[in-house]
Amino acid sequence: MQSNEVLKAIQNRRSVFQANFTDQDVNKEDILTILEAANAAPTHKRTQPWRFTIFKGEGLVRLGTELSRIYKAVTPPEKYFEKTEITMGEKATQSKVAIALIVNYTGDVPEWEELAATSCAIENMWLAAHSLGLGGYWATPGLINHLSDFLNLEENQKCIGLFYLGHHETEAREPVRSPIADKIRWEE
Repeated sequence: MQSNEVLKAIQNRRSVFQANFTDQDVNKEDILTILEAANAAPTHKRTQPWRFTIFKGEGLVRLGTELSRIYKAVTPPEKYFEKTEITMGEKATQSKVAIALIVNYTGDVPEWEELAATSCAIENMWLAAHSLGLGGYWATPGLINHLSDFLNLEENQKCIGLFYLGHHETEAREPVRSPIADKIRWEE
């Protein structure tokens, strides 16, 4: 294990799901700290393509209602389950905060670079949340492709997921990763 605090955070950060969240509120200062960390991500040509919509309180209820509505509207009858519709709505309200993760494609660099930069911003969010003792995870349900109107996105923007955030009481666990040696090739 590394003794460097940054490396420790990178190695120990884990996904923490809504079922593990407590009822404790996440304060605005912590949310802003997490988003400031996101804002420090690297970006080509300084496009800073990340955008965020934060849902708390009644906003989470509206988000949950919209996710349920979308599920019912886009799911073919043979694949529709009422329980799934209900679960989609409940998931949002099981956290204290949900953050819509949005890429703002500028046209100044290739789209993949804007997506990569936003992904770096999201990893920074995860690390910042971890450092504050908060848990979170990046959810990417197919329904996010239908949130554009709800989120009032511009034509050049795309939602790439929801980051659920909350206090938790889960125990730290060892990472489950294969050795890095299995993933590299040296050319010397």
